[in-house]
Amino acid sequence: MKESTIEWTHHTANLWHGCTKVHEGCDNCYAAAISKRYGNDIWGNDKPRKQIKSVWAELIKFQKEAHAIGETHRVFVGSMMDIFEKPMTLIDHNGNQLQHTTGDLRDILFNNISNGMYPNLMFLMLTKRPSNINKYIPEAWKQTPPENVMFGTSPVNQETANNLIGHLVKVNGKRFLSVEPQLEDLTLLPWLETNSIHWVIQGGESGPRKRPFNTDWARLMMAECAVTGTPYFFKQIDKVQPIPEDLMIREFYDSDTNINHAIHIAA
Repeated sequence: MKESTIEWTHHTANLWHGCTKVHEGCDNCYAAAISKRYGNDIWGNDKPRKQIKSVWAELIKFQKEAHAIGETHRVFVGSMMDIFEKPMTLIDHNGNQLQHTTGDLRDILFNNISNGMYPNLMFLMLTKRPSNINKYIPEAWKQTPPENVMFGTSPVNQETANNLIGHLVKVNGKRFLSVEPQLEDLTLLPWLETNSIHWVIQGGESGPRKRPFNTDWARLMMAECAVTGTPYFFKQIDKVQPIPEDLMIREFYDSDTNINHAIHIAA
């Protein structure tokens, strides 16, 4: 996808489509709904994943575009998959089973990054399975993680925050959180105060079955990020309600200088 509609990234990249729901934040998963709408039976532990062959050409294109204007562009991996899901069977667009697995595709991406193919791309590798990160990244990354990779996870309440972030902080490198869809009040201070998390994205749920979001949750998280100097990005309440002016804060982690770049947008 050339330009993502996800506000905190320039592009999305999916090596495959399909996943398995893991916690209550996944209940109304848009990716699962899209797959079903297009007749793709690729959701669940016993289902294959669908290979996306075009992703490799797209990544080269993203790199060329970013290099041409001297910028670093963020690439979310991936909106229709979980990059750190266990290796799964693959099918092509015609439903034929392939000999390689999702794990093989993941290894190709990691090797390409290690070989410096995408110096102008910052890969945002978001997972609900952070306990798998150290299992599947190259051995060299455990000691010297790439400068153009951020590892992230998606807590939705205090229980998932305690669990998922506990695994994420065991991974060397830059780390971020996508706290969406947030389902209850939660605190991130134990990790922000130790500089264990380098960027926080927050938002509520959208869609016809959206669950309620309390803007006071956002004000608390915004304050926690401000007091600890952590870049903070508020994405949405539900994509219907307007964002209050005091919450229109969209900060990005600066991969070059480690200095927060804040964009304050008037409501």
